[in-house]
Amino acid sequence: MKRRLKGWVWYVPGALVGAASGYLYWKYFGCNGTCLITSSPLRSTIYFAVMGVFVNQLFKPSKTAGNSTN
Repeated sequence: MKRRLKGWVWYVPGALVGAASGYLYWKYFGCNGTCLITSSPLRSTIYFAVMGVFVNQLFKPSKTAGNSTN
């Protein structure tokens, strides 16, 4: 169980930061109906949450980083 939860630790912060930034982007910069993603707060929040997860994966340490052999 701990092993399964340990894998989600990297997804949650990226999704939360992405969702918050997506909502704020919609609120301050979103368009009025012509844009596909930023015209709706729900679409903008979901899209940015997914992008936040992807960007957060760039900073995830690799599993083989500590296993160097000469």
